[in-house]
Amino acid sequence: MQRVLTPEFLAGVEPVAQHLAERLRGGGKFLIMGNGGSAADAQHIAAELVGRYKVERPGLPAIALTTDTSIITAWSNDYAFDTVFSRQVETLASPGDIVWGISTSGNSANLVAAFAAARSMGVTTFGLLGRDGGKLACLSDLAIIVPLAATDRIQTAHMLIYHAICAYLDEEFRPFADPVGACAGA
Repeated sequence: MQRVLTPEFLAGVEPVAQHLAERLRGGGKFLIMGNGGSAADAQHIAAELVGRYKVERPGLPAIALTTDTSIITAWSNDYAFDTVFSRQVETLASPGDIVWGISTSGNSANLVAAFAAARSMGVTTFGLLGRDGGKLACLSDLAIIVPLAATDRIQTAHMLIYHAICAYLDEEFRPFADPVGACAGA
């Protein structure tokens, strides 16, 4: 298990980003989730990967599990909010994928259930966590933990971290040549 717990948490970004890039090269996709502000971060990350961050490159497969209100509300109403993400993981994830959870406490019950489901399926888990990593630290195959107590500071650090990951992936998947630009003068 690769885990980073240090005030210099940014040192852990590159090894995690390398692993994420390897999974994408192997045909994997990201299933990203969180609650509240972390749900918004999940959507933000998916947008940066499917679209682009700073560099023109092919889209990268990423799905924010926080965006389908019909699934979220129907499942939560009929079953339980604690299993809203694990149900989606069970349905959408395959070995080779990355289940990416964002939690400032590391103890969100619905993320814990999703990570447990992912691990039982042989799917890699990546926790972008705060404080001491909480329960998700033990369920994460990869983790970057921001060892702060204040939620707003953790969220700010999380944004810096996921933007650094996006920048790394931009460079890893940047085309070597611009076929459109090469033809522009023709």
